[in-house]
Amino acid sequence: MKKLFVLISVLIVAAACTAPPANRETVNSNFGGEKPAAPPMTQADAIAKEKAIWDTITKKDYDGFAAMLDSAQLEVTADGVQDKAASVTMVKDFEPSEVIFSDWKFLSVDKDAYVVVYNASIKGKFKGKDFPPASIHASSAWANRAGKWLAIYHQECDVMNMPPPSAGTKKAAPSSATAPAQATATSDPIANEKMIWDFLKAGQYDAFANMLATDVIEVEPNGVWDKAGIINDVKGLDFSKSTISDFKTLNIDSDAALVTYLVTNPGAKPAEEHHTTIWAMRDGKWLAVFHHGTPATHAMSSASPGMPMNAASPMTHSMTSPSPR
Repeated sequence: MKKLFVLISVLIVAAACTAPPANRETVNSNFGGEKPAAPPMTQADAIAKEKAIWDTITKKDYDGFAAMLDSAQLEVTADGVQDKAASVTMVKDFEPSEVIFSDWKFLSVDKDAYVVVYNASIKGKFKGKDFPPASIHASSAWANRAGKWLAIYHQECDVMNMPPPSAGTKKAAPSSATAPAQATATSDPIANEKMIWDFLKAGQYDAFANMLATDVIEVEPNGVWDKAGIINDVKGLDFSKSTISDFKTLNIDSDAALVTYLVTNPGAKPAEEHHTTIWAMRDGKWLAVFHHGTPATHAMSSASPGMPMNAASPMTHSMTSPSPR
């Protein structure tokens, strides 16, 4: 009996030691063990699924909308990160009368997950009132859940057309921040994200580039960028005062994870932005395959499309307000 009591005590202590640290929240989606194979995903099929979820909103089929979302789904808006229940509630105030899609991009994360990126021009009502026509960059991630493709993530930002930097633009000097000794990412997306920002603060752009997949996609209000575009832009920006906090993670599957967090950049307008990165295992190495940035604002409803606000992004591009789905 005494031995049994000691064993139980040891197990309780061990469980306590595995509690997650503060300032982070992990959403565990049901991906453990052997999963039924989902139909192979093509770009055409991915586009069709994304259009179908928009159709449920247009038709006010909110049960159908909810059925297409994973239980752990996250939606990143100007006001923060919403769970599935909040997403379903938000769309009930949104009445799109016209949605025109363009510029589709398809990114395979792994065999059980993918991302679609696209532009949408939207007309309609919010809470019964017409809103100005909105043009947005949108991204969604989908994953295999028990043999069925479900949406696990969505994020948007208003389209903001900006001229390229002038030839005389002065590059920001690297800060005195101490960068990691080597660019070795792990299955911990928060640690990976902190490492990337440390490289940027130290001006170690080659180390930063080594943490990006060759097919990485970044979405910002003024465009959708490939790896070369991302690297080129970060070289002219000052990250010395940027901080990151309020982490939430989503385990997509055993080879992919998502992290979303708040970026604070003193002096910018607005000073806060919501960023999301998807990390995936590629040839035995964890790499960033996708990134989306949206400026934060607490002065408007998170489901209010077409309300632009000027902002400056500390990440890679200048930004404006989002227009959530």
